[in-house]
Amino acid sequence: MKWHPQSEPNPLPYSPFKASTVPRPIGWLSSVDTEGCENIAPYSQWQNLTFDPPMVMFSANQYPDGRRKDTVLNAEQTGWFVWNMATYDLREEVNKSAMALEHSDSEWDHLDVTKEYADHLNIPMVKESPLKFECKYKTTLRIPGNSPVGTIDLVVADVETIHIDDAVIDDEGKLDILKIKPIARMGYFDYTVVTEKFEMRVPGSDSAAQAGLEGSA
Repeated sequence: MKWHPQSEPNPLPYSPFKASTVPRPIGWLSSVDTEGCENIAPYSQWQNLTFDPPMVMFSANQYPDGRRKDTVLNAEQTGWFVWNMATYDLREEVNKSAMALEHSDSEWDHLDVTKEYADHLNIPMVKESPLKFECKYKTTLRIPGNSPVGTIDLVVADVETIHIDDAVIDDEGKLDILKIKPIARMGYFDYTVVTEKFEMRVPGSDSAAQAGLEGSA
């Protein structure tokens, strides 16, 4: 089959678009507003941008009525948000935090997790999450879609502090990803979990390139 999504209706009963760019890391993002109301929500459009300096991004679709997501507004207004790694053990809490609630109703009140607070701003973090990034807001790129819900805020931030549970660092000083078991978004209602890994090295790459790819540079 062939589909032109800009000009043709979807020929399948379910959209193949979001089910093709997989697996997608989950941005489990916590933030506060200027009044101190605490928020946490998962975003499946989340990624690192560069490592020098460490920089990340997430995009958030608007609500059908055109309202922007709380995480976006909180990041813009306070200058900070926190990424909490979503793991298999925390999967139910990640899913519950996706509930649509009134702004005054904090997702934290519905979760069975422990709060600990960030260094740079009084933002709650998930203590049980083995990795957390304290992210300093940098800029927002608003990209219009064909509808209010298709319009996105693309938020870019610098990573200022990285919190790591020592229990997930192996004897080589690397993150033990198979122990962490991160989860990722697929299409439809599907998720996946990292339980296997394999190594490949780029043929012909010099020692500097190898060091950069491995993260030891």
